[in-house]
Amino acid sequence: MMLKRLIPAIACAALLAACASTGDGSSAARPATVAAAVAEADAAVAAGQRDKAFALLKTASLAFPTDKTPLVRMAQMRFDANDYGEAIVHAQDALERDPDDLLANSIAAVSGLRVSSKALGELTRKSKLNGDVKSEAEGLAKLLRASLGEEVLVPNKPKSPPRPAPKPPASNTSKTASSSSSDPFGALK
Repeated sequence: MMLKRLIPAIACAALLAACASTGDGSSAARPATVAAAVAEADAAVAAGQRDKAFALLKTASLAFPTDKTPLVRMAQMRFDANDYGEAIVHAQDALERDPDDLLANSIAAVSGLRVSSKALGELTRKSKLNGDVKSEAEGLAKLLRASLGEEVLVPNKPKSPPRPAPKPPASNTSKTASSSSSDPFGALK
């Protein structure tokens, strides 16, 4: 009977001891500085290993929770990959650390606009854009126009430049006709 209680107790003690140990594995994964982590991530991107670069930046953001640099870089990577939802999340995390970061604000704003544009396009395509949603979208468009100082947010592309009208060949009679204003049909005689 005593053996049935002793074995689970020893197993629990062994598990707790294993969790409490500070092995070298966790400290080796931590980068020395944020700059070193970013440089290593840049090298991984240059080698075409975007997933590895993102993992390195993620580790750096966890190791240095007050530094915005890895978060801004992760937001930029997600933005470049057209993953706008994740870009917004990482940009917002960076803005929690530095609300004045222009790049993080830009990534969050443009990503949000692209997500909104896609959703509005889908609603329009499905003819479900009406009522409050439509008026709110129109209000946002007015706000964007005012913020950008533009009358039209997306200008229409000109179809083709107008061709100039062909010029009539110059002749000596046209010079004499233009000089005599009393007879406009003088060049025809």
